[in-house]
Amino acid sequence: MRSFEEILQLCEVDLEFYEAVIELESRESGKDFDSIYASMSFILDAMEQSVNSAIKSDFKGRLMKDEAQRFGEYISQANDLLSGKLIAKSSHIALSVSQYNSSMGRIVAAPTAGSCGILPGLLFAYNNLYAPTRDALVMALIVAGGVGEVIQKRATLAGAEGGCQAECGAAAAMGSAALTFLKGGSSEALAHAAALTLKSVMGLVCDPVAGLVEVPCIKRNGTLVALASICADMALAGVRSVIPPDEVVDAMRQVGRALPESLRETSKGGLAITPKARTLEKDILSQISPLSEI
Repeated sequence: MRSFEEILQLCEVDLEFYEAVIELESRESGKDFDSIYASMSFILDAMEQSVNSAIKSDFKGRLMKDEAQRFGEYISQANDLLSGKLIAKSSHIALSVSQYNSSMGRIVAAPTAGSCGILPGLLFAYNNLYAPTRDALVMALIVAGGVGEVIQKRATLAGAEGGCQAECGAAAAMGSAALTFLKGGSSEALAHAAALTLKSVMGLVCDPVAGLVEVPCIKRNGTLVALASICADMALAGVRSVIPPDEVVDAMRQVGRALPESLRETSKGGLAITPKARTLEKDILSQISPLSEI
């Protein structure tokens, strides 16, 4: 599936967005509806296990320590959350899963390891607050997968190719469409939720400190759930992207290619070359034994 237009054309006939995604996947892969649905159900189970493990885990990252735990304690005690329950819970899960990934925990790349917290954060925070059916969650995951597939086919999901707009940005777009689906939005609204999200992160660079998927990656996971949520609300309200969703993805591809190499996961620009980042990198390297001494 190379376009939102292709999905929406099927939806205009008699299919829901998730059904159109499965139909197009079936045409490409030769798998039937039931096997595709079962595969996504399995992925949802793995994602849920990752969330549960992450929240309970004692993290041992090199640059990030207990930020997720601190935030979890804060939201459990706060009476009036500025960001609201859904965003705060989503952010806590996103931070937890991302930190779990940085400490070699088992996660679902959604769509990448560096952006692995955003989609589970949104899905399982929504599940915690609204208790949708399991089928609804699987369908939402299929919606997210369809959005990710379009971005991958028309642009990229790799930070090394397109910057963090292609990783955390894509994950947020996938999550925004999934939320819009769970709230009963139209197929058109789903596509525009994704487009509104991508427009808001256009040009986001990939600048990991010391080459690790920790800073600023983990906190970007924690903050972009907020963007995904508000874009879903805008789409549900009838707000539409003036630029068609497919053209937004095409623009994202062009912007990604225009980014200098220093801002595409090489740790040669952005936050990765600040004085503090250089100090942290030296500290980390000093703790690593040379191969000859191993």
